[in-house]
Amino acid sequence: DTAHFLDDYIKAEIFELDPFVSIDVAGVGELVRISSERGRKARPGLKLGICGEHGGDPASIRFCHDVVLALLRAYRTTRRGASSARRGRKAR
Repeated sequence: DTAHFLDDYIKAEIFELDPFVSIDVAGVGELVRISSERGRKARPGLKLGICGEHGGDPASIRFCHDVVLALLRAYRTTRRGASSARRGRKAR
């Protein structure tokens, strides 16, 4: 369970944001980009996506649209953020 250490990691600037909520575009995002490119090269028309909290984080949603991830699934509590990100504005 990350509750015991995650806040300390963020305060120590090991993580900028909670990695279970927002995709680290420079690290994990690059792996997603590479794997999606290679996967589509091997299998044209391949549909890829993410689910969970990342599916409701506006920054993660913008990234997913950039790499053309077709499927975004969000928990109910994050759907407002997802909807707002698709429209290009901040969630309230």
